[in-house]
Amino acid sequence: MQVSLNKQRFIDSMKKQSKIGGTNGGGLHRLALSDADKQVRDWFLKSMKNACLEVRIDKFGNMFGRREGTDSTADPVLIGSHLDSQPNGGIYDGALGIVAALEFIRTLNDKNIKTNRPIEIVNWTNEEGSRFQPTMQGSGIWAGKLNISEELRKEDENGKILEEELERIGYKGEEPVRPSENYHAAIELHIEQGPQLENNGKSIGIVTGIVGLSWGAVTFDGEAEHTGTTPMENRKDALVAAADLITAIRRLPGSLGSHTVGSVGSINIEPNSINTIPKKVTATWGIRDPNDEIVTQGRTRVIEEAEAAAKREGVQVEWEDRARSSSIRFADRTVQAVEQAVEELGYDAQTIYSGAVHDAANMANVCDTGMIFAVSEDGKSHTEKEYTSWDDCYKAANTLANSSLYLANN
Repeated sequence: MQVSLNKQRFIDSMKKQSKIGGTNGGGLHRLALSDADKQVRDWFLKSMKNACLEVRIDKFGNMFGRREGTDSTADPVLIGSHLDSQPNGGIYDGALGIVAALEFIRTLNDKNIKTNRPIEIVNWTNEEGSRFQPTMQGSGIWAGKLNISEELRKEDENGKILEEELERIGYKGEEPVRPSENYHAAIELHIEQGPQLENNGKSIGIVTGIVGLSWGAVTFDGEAEHTGTTPMENRKDALVAAADLITAIRRLPGSLGSHTVGSVGSINIEPNSINTIPKKVTATWGIRDPNDEIVTQGRTRVIEEAEAAAKREGVQVEWEDRARSSSIRFADRTVQAVEQAVEELGYDAQTIYSGAVHDAANMANVCDTGMIFAVSEDGKSHTEKEYTSWDDCYKAANTLANSSLYLANN
């Protein structure tokens, strides 16, 4: 059995959600638990009810909508993504997976198609981690990787407490934050956020896994002195040491593996004055690769480079780990379900590893999981310039629908 979604209704829904928190630059500013997040949740809640789904909301605000199957004892198939965005991000990141899942349910209803297994669609709370850290909080608690009590106490940069914000917008539900039953499989649709599909002329990415990563921070501590009167040979400049580390991390991936990436994402300088030698600088770094051993090697090399940079400049150095996740290989049967859907639909596709982490990484801790990527033009994401054509969005949505339908009937 093959289904085709209502393309115009799907596009209209994508446009409608993009206006909630939409920016003047055509992007999206819809941070987790903000007023805009409440508005889009209200839209999603109404849409699920209009699609005759049984709705439940858990104590961390994760939203589920269930369409029953013909076998009341069968384990359900879970599909969905997230509706929160990066600051001034794009309109496709996360939301594409939500709207596609919703349109799939609508299409099943339109055609009166019954599935053997129940199908659930989900909106995970705070996937982005741009307001409250860490990323993927909602799915992480649900999958048993994070502690709900600790996460509810997290604060944003303005001192707002997560639990209070969840209550303020009216989305702290009553359901426990855990799987209510066994799940047969889960599929997440997302934009690629990279250039591989476009570069290779492919429409669909069949995601076989997610890279491992190591995140950390290095702090250099020198001496703050006058920039005009302190001789160069007497300086202990924390920023110089940090600059050495930053350039070393830029070169590091080339010596580790062909798929390795590494970067420094932020620096904090004290006292941050044009006339004072920087005393303290903290730089955050990340290393990613599909091979966990290479990630471990990368972390070790970052520490070695930091210590060498500190020694050269005569400053002190401290480092801390901030996140570590192992690479994930998706189950063969979920990957094969996506492959079958692509073949039947006649779309050009390729297998691909995800360089970004997604809620699917946490879902894989609960059941067999897969992912589908849509083309990201110029590889852009987390920016207002993020763009995926409606044709590419629709192809990816159809792939989600047909792979999910296959899993729900087998």
